[in-house]
Amino acid sequence: MDKYNPVGWFEIPVGDLDRAEKFYNAVLGITLARQPEMDGLTMSWFPWTDNVPGATGALVLSPNYLSAPLGTGVIIYFTAPDLEAALQRVTEAGGAVIIPPTDIGEYGTLARVQDTEGNHVCLHTAKKAPEAPRQK
Repeated sequence: MDKYNPVGWFEIPVGDLDRAEKFYNAVLGITLARQPEMDGLTMSWFPWTDNVPGATGALVLSPNYLSAPLGTGVIIYFTAPDLEAALQRVTEAGGAVIIPPTDIGEYGTLARVQDTEGNHVCLHTAKKAPEAPRQK
């Protein structure tokens, strides 16, 4: 079988698409692409580049969307090369840091945040977390 990325795409349910777009654009330093409404469903796509590892997805606004943002369920990990700067942008954009930067060994550092819609996502960098100051 050919090698492939098993994650095809992801969808993040939202209650206010404008607010959610503003949050993710600010935190990730990207520009989401709003798509025309289709059968009561409006999506705003995350950018992607062909031949680059990883999956892409969308924010989804729909009165018929079956899942609700409750801070539970699947967690998406977004790459954040400068994790500290991204976490600052989370709070500035109206989100909250749920789990502060946590060293995950050889895999780098992650932090869990809550977006403006109540969803929990993680931000990840391959860089090691700075050592906490030692208590005297």
